[in-house]
Amino acid sequence: MKNDNLCIGDQSLSSRFFIGTGLFPNPFVQQEAIKASGAEVLTFAIRRINLDAVEDDSILQHLQHETYRYLPNTSGARTAEEAIRIARLARASGLSDWIKVEISVNARTLLPDPIETLKATEALVKEGFTVLPYISDDPVICRHLEEAGAAAIMPGAAPIGTGLGILNPYNLGLIVEEAGVPVIVDAGLGTASDVTKAMELGVDGVLMNTPVAKATDPVMMAAAMRHAIEAGRLAYLSGRIARKKYASASSGLEEFILK
Repeated sequence: MKNDNLCIGDQSLSSRFFIGTGLFPNPFVQQEAIKASGAEVLTFAIRRINLDAVEDDSILQHLQHETYRYLPNTSGARTAEEAIRIARLARASGLSDWIKVEISVNARTLLPDPIETLKATEALVKEGFTVLPYISDDPVICRHLEEAGAAAIMPGAAPIGTGLGILNPYNLGLIVEEAGVPVIVDAGLGTASDVTKAMELGVDGVLMNTPVAKATDPVMMAAAMRHAIEAGRLAYLSGRIARKKYASASSGLEEFILK
């Protein structure tokens, strides 16, 4: 496991936990939860950042003395053009050349728009961004995003913030099976068992915010999610036993015969 790093673009990560910075009750809890998570990648909405004074921004100023890879997102964008403009602003402000493309038009479901997401991904890849698009758990659009140059694909397990867990493990398994880039489950997970299940399906990592930030004890939940990711990854690499319809004894009957 020491050499089981996650590689995205030219970056090698020892943690497979991507954590959001919003929704925490206060900056102290935010910092402690991030530490407990072991995450190296932090994500946040550009619309919540003061791009005119990034170093003084209330969200980021508490993290200045730590080394993290920032993954700003385009939450709030409704079109590819809006997402592209947001990404350019983030890079111009010196935040990162990594960008999580997030485009939705329905405020009730916040499901990603696949057409606009693909357009934005194609354009931003051409501009040299490391693009990680958030998308529904559709193997077909995931393949198109990979072909467009996405450095990783980020299918949702369920709608953002619902905590419903993995609604379609079959689709998620297909995405993992067909992908040639890392697959990061983003959105809809609720607790550690959801995370472990996702990792056992073979995904490369997990991104979450609400399940940690809104937990009764965010710091403890961050640690739980970290261990769940590690346990699920180990289980996936180990190879589970095949499912069988009927029971089979772990010791053969001949072992019970007295001689």
